[in-house]
Amino acid sequence: MTSIDRLALALPEQHWGDPEAARTALLLHGLSSSGATWWRVGEALAADGYYVTAVDLRGHGTAPTAEHYGVADYASDLPGTGWDLVIGHSLGGAIAVVAGLVPGFTTRLVLLDPALYVPDEEWEAVRAEQLSELTLTEQSLRSSQVPWSDRDVAIKLDAVHHATAAMIEGTLDDNHPWSVLDSLPELAVPTLILTGDPAIFTMLPPDLADAAVAANPRLEYHVIRGAAHSPHREQPELTLAAIHDWLATSAH
Repeated sequence: MTSIDRLALALPEQHWGDPEAARTALLLHGLSSSGATWWRVGEALAADGYYVTAVDLRGHGTAPTAEHYGVADYASDLPGTGWDLVIGHSLGGAIAVVAGLVPGFTTRLVLLDPALYVPDEEWEAVRAEQLSELTLTEQSLRSSQVPWSDRDVAIKLDAVHHATAAMIEGTLDDNHPWSVLDSLPELAVPTLILTGDPAIFTMLPPDLADAAVAANPRLEYHVIRGAAHSPHREQPELTLAAIHDWLATSAH
């Protein structure tokens, strides 16, 4: 999963907290979502003394579209370096790993059910499922295994309204075969991996997460019980508590 940095794009941003805060955090959303999905996390981190930035990734929300959607292309757009914390969900988790390999980009990473690997035998099913998000409705979101709040449903539907098949297809095709697992041993910063409950759904099965932790002592892995692919939307209190506790105890 490699791609050349062809043209970095300026991304829309939203912020929480005091711009003069001593610590900064960058939040990276998943495929067919937007920076607005981070409202709970942004508010919680701001309350903990962070100045928080969430971006709309290329082709998402109100960000410009692009010809290329490789993970490295997404990473090339990210604003600045020297972040105290970067959190990525799903696609954003893969982008965070690639960006996190750059020295000085961040001092800590949190990966929420990151999309780090898609087996080839599941590729066509995943592709179809991601394209089907373009037809999501309020009813289908509310009938999911772990229902979302009204605000999360509205934000996702707005993001889907801005998404296109070309962006989804480009993201999938430009990164096939999909794997950033080989990058995990190279991460040189403390990294927390929080996944959904394997009994419900997760994109990072326990065997892969355990292998990553065994290969890199800077990695820590926990399951958010009762969550599926979006722990911050499905079990927000547990997810925020896990992040808060890890930030309080992990070494810089």
